[in-house]
Formats: sequence, structure tokens, C-alpha cells
Amino acid sequence: MLIGILEFFSGLLIVGIVLFDVFQSVVVPRWTARPFRFAPYLVDELWPRWKKMAFRWRDHDKREDVLGTFAPLVLIILLMVWVLALVFGYGLMLHALRGQTNHPEMGFPDSLYLAGVGLLTIGFGDIVAVEPLARMVLLSSAASGLAVFALVISLTFTLYGSFQRREVMVLTLDARAGAPPSGVTLLETYARFDLHDEMPEFFGSWERWAAEMLESHLAYPLLPYFRSSHDNESWIAAMGAVLDAATLIMTTVEGGGGHSERRSRKSQGAAHLMYGLGCHATIDLSHWFRFRLPGADAESGDIEPDAGVERLEFELARRRLEKAGYALLPFEDSWRDFRQKRAVYAAALNALARHFASPPSQWIGDRSAISHLHHRAPEEKTEAKTELEAGEVSPPLPESTPEETGEATHEDKPCPAA
Repeated sequence: MLIGILEFFSGLLIVGIVLFDVFQSVVVPRWTARPFRFAPYLVDELWPRWKKMAFRWRDHDKREDVLGTFAPLVLIILLMVWVLALVFGYGLMLHALRGQTNHPEMGFPDSLYLAGVGLLTIGFGDIVAVEPLARMVLLSSAASGLAVFALVISLTFTLYGSFQRREVMVLTLDARAGAPPSGVTLLETYARFDLHDEMPEFFGSWERWAAEMLESHLAYPLLPYFRSSHDNESWIAAMGAVLDAATLIMTTVEGGGGHSERRSRKSQGAAHLMYGLGCHATIDLSHWFRFRLPGADAESGDIEPDAGVERLEFELARRRLEKAGYALLPFEDSWRDFRQKRAVYAAALNALARHFASPPSQWIGDRSAISHLHHRAPEEKTEAKTELEAGEVSPPLPESTPEETGEATHEDKPCPAA
């Protein structure tokens, strides 16, 4: 009798935990706590192992294929785990109530079979409940099965809908900022085609994108693991490129780059708004994924601000912007302001890039394989190389140093809290 009671309530507890996890993962559209849930822990445990396996491939395309299958596969695994856990939980309850069926001597495997038949609403009729409590458990299992499958189908459509909206904006950045995207290239493109007056509208659309991205990625934490279907692109690099462009507008480009004073003020204002929301999004996401980012504020003066960009890289970026036709603020002032502003989001952004194995881009992620001249046009690369050989520009540091790769600085320096 005591064993039967323990079986029944153990099964009831398992069913309750599973349904709670389904409710929190699918129905509740917000950041939820992790206790008594196993969906977040499933992703946390599988992703590092999956990423390690993917990086055993030397071929970039194969590695991206392996990484790209993670999120869809986890969605299927999650459905299977929920269904199997429900079958096990209802199986325990029905085994405790086996005396209320037409096979009172059935074993636990038969109880699992009965629970599965009820959950999947197959109803063979070889084993049936004959008492009220057992019938109620079978009806509950059938209702749970229908609800779980319906909610997972709904979740699938929601995930892919949000993924497509996110990737449409990422793809539009390709022609403007290159692939992988770069904030400097973005500003060069707008100068080349005389699109300065459209800068406020551009930042406004990306501000809305950042808000939707943050909302959807916090509500559905599996969504960030869906990778872009295009080479050298990712939502993290896109966010970083737009944030870098906004930071350069605020700190380096005189008057925001507009043709008139009014348009310049609008460009500066739109860049400030984009910067604020972009920092909020990157830092909130880093907190959700529990990255260990020191909480000291780089603007407080307690620490040296780490922008994740070397002085030489910033100098070369200024040369490119000046050649594109922008009027620039004095170097030391702009370098100081740029470091202060970029330090707010640099560590969080690079932590996201490392965690999701995002393709490296200018100033973001593992840049050890990317040249300082990577984002220039061919003729600009030739001219810059001539400058380096002539000694007009100091050569970059050796490839093996952390200053060149930026990896050590992002690991060790703090990122301020939101």
C-alpha cells in the first residue's frame, strides 16, 4: 500500500514538473527562472559538447553545418524528453492503480504501455481502466499529450517566424556593411552613395530590430542558437556592426556626418538611441546566459576602459572614414570617447560571440585569422600595405600576441552592468 502511494505521488510529481516546464518554455513569453525545469539545463549541457564536436572539423562549411543543426535537433530532443517523461510519470501512477484496470496483475512495462497509448490517444482497448481514478489519470494523459504536441507545433512556428524576421534584417546589412559586417564599412558605404540623410531612418529600423530580437531571444532561449543560413553572417556580428557605427558617429565623426546641421543632429540622436538600446540588449542577453562579466563600470574611472579595439585599429578606421569624406574630431578626444563608449558593450558582445561560435568579424569574436585590412576594397588594401611598408603607419603587433587577437582582453576586462 505504501509503495503504491509513493509510486502514485512520484508519478504525479514528474508529470507536474514536465507540464510546468512546457508551460514556462512555450506559453510564458518572458524570461523565467530555471528551478524545477530541465529544458534550459538540456541546452546548457548539450551545447558545449556539440560545439566541441563541431570544431573537430577543419572545413569551415562542414563545421557550420554541424553547428547549424543544433537548435532544430534540440527542439526534437526536447519534445521526445517531454513525451517520455510524461509516459514515465503516468506509467508510475497507473502502476499504482493497476487494481483499477481489467488487468490488475500487469507489471510496470504494461503500465508504461498503457500510459503511452493514452498519451498518444491511440486507444487499442486491450487494457482499460474500470475505476474512476484510473480513468481520470488516463484522460489526463490524453489531454496532456494533445496539449504538448499542439504547443510544440506552435513553438516551432513561433521560432521560425522570429528567426526569419531576424535574418531578413541581417541579410540587408550585407550590401551595406559587408560579410562579415563592419561598422566602418557601413559608414563608408553611406558616404560613397551619399546616403547620410538616411542614417536616422537606418538606426531607427535597427533600434526596432534590437528590441524585437531581445524580446524574442529572452522569451525563447533556444532561438539564439539558430544560425544564419548565409556565410559569414550572424545576428551577433550584425548587432556589433551597427553598434560600432553608432559609436563612431557619436565619438569620431564630426556633426554626425549629415549635410546640414539639422540632419547632423538627427543622425547623432538616432545613433544615441540605437547605442542605448543595443547596449541594453547585449548586456541583458549576457546576464541571461550567465556569462561571468565583471560588474565594474568602465566609465567610473575605477578601471581602464577596454573597448576590445587596439589604438592602431582605431587609427586605421579613422583613415578609412577620412578618405570616405567624413570630417573627424581630434584623434585623442575621439579615441578616449570611443574607448569609453565601446567598453560598455564590448565584453558582453564578445562573450556572446564566443559562446555561440559566431563567425569572426571586425572587432568582434576571435579575430586572430582576420587582417586589419580585411574590410577594405582591393585598391585601399594596396595603398594601406604601401603605407605600412613605407613606415607611415606603425605595423600591427605579431599575430601570436593577445593584443592582436583581442581574446585575452575580452576575457579579463570587465563589462559594466546594464
